[in-house]
Amino acid sequence: MTDTPPHFLDIDGTAIAVRHSGGSEPGVVWLGGFRSDMLGTKAETLNDWAQRSGRAFLRHDYSGHGESGGEFADGTISKWLTESLAVFRHFTKGRQILVGSSMGAWIALRMAQELRKAGEGERVAGLVLLAPAPDFTSELVEPKLSEAQKRDLAEKGFFDVPSEYSPENYVYTRALIEDGRLNRVMDRPIDTHCPVHVLQGLADPDVPHTHALKLVGLLPADDVTLSLIPDGDHRLSRPQDLDMLIRAVEAVSEQSR
Repeated sequence: MTDTPPHFLDIDGTAIAVRHSGGSEPGVVWLGGFRSDMLGTKAETLNDWAQRSGRAFLRHDYSGHGESGGEFADGTISKWLTESLAVFRHFTKGRQILVGSSMGAWIALRMAQELRKAGEGERVAGLVLLAPAPDFTSELVEPKLSEAQKRDLAEKGFFDVPSEYSPENYVYTRALIEDGRLNRVMDRPIDTHCPVHVLQGLADPDVPHTHALKLVGLLPADDVTLSLIPDGDHRLSRPQDLDMLIRAVEAVSEQSR
């Protein structure tokens, strides 16, 4: 595991932890998932690959995650998107492949939209999306809310559920859910203007493969590859999954040249 301390970038008064190594283009930018951090297995695997390949690599922790400051309960998609764009612009130059896992895939798609809106769309060389969960608040969480959870959202402003991946419960706030509706990407066709590779496990208990199929169907104008992994779970962190991740990044890199 990486033992070098991170850099910190102040974004709106919050210290955001960042690790960046220089190298050739297109560089690779890691965007982690909900409640994950930049020292996870997939991020570390990409870091090792980037070091061997001489490729630039960037990763950071969203506020309320990992080594960054801030409170998790204060986070929203808009807030984490703003932080990701600030880190991207501060630490990278030239073309980059955005690699997003779960919620990070949502952040990656929104980053591509915002960069294109700002006239920087050519900087996104490609997207690799693992177990992508864009719009998960409105598509996956809200439809399954119990009456008690709806009541907690209305009265307390949040509800929590046990997590299979952490000893701490997952907290879903009213602000996160309401902001999620403002950041939806799956309510219309998505134009990324770059190659996209989606990796999705068919044994994923958190994000059904039908969600990935719906996403791919909304990317009609782009060069899209969908890899379905029959026994793959949500983490996609087994050795064979990590090998597929590296192959996907290399393939998108070649497509983008």
